[in-house]
Amino acid sequence: MAHSYKSEYPPGVQADDGIKAFFEEFYKTSDTPDAHEKYADSFTGDATLIMASKKGVGREEILQIRKGAWAVVASRQHTIHKIFPFGSGSSEVMLYGVVAYTLKDGRKTDVEWGARANLVQDGGKWKLQFYQVYLDSAATQNAK
Repeated sequence: MAHSYKSEYPPGVQADDGIKAFFEEFYKTSDTPDAHEKYADSFTGDATLIMASKKGVGREEILQIRKGAWAVVASRQHTIHKIFPFGSGSSEVMLYGVVAYTLKDGRKTDVEWGARANLVQDGGKWKLQFYQVYLDSAATQNAK
């Protein structure tokens, strides 16, 4: 069975279909090693990305964080368990899931993560204005 990037949403809370589609494509892109530009295109030009202890503001800094995230990683696969919009129709969400890493030295590890995201319409497309990921960055060091 092919991997799915679909998530569960809380019952009774309406999430915008465009936001649902955005996150499915975003994590597919995140898992594609050479999709640095496409990944950066998921953010507004002045967006903030915080990935564990690394912070970037604007396209160039986000690109540097993205490229650095692949420095020791051969492959990764996100599974997004649930996405929680702040309310019906909200563009602010909390998410959680797990990412399976295969490192360039052959070791593997699964890391649980959580995130907070604010999305805005930019040129008719949903994009991240703010995205903060909470994860144990030492987990790759302890991979087996």
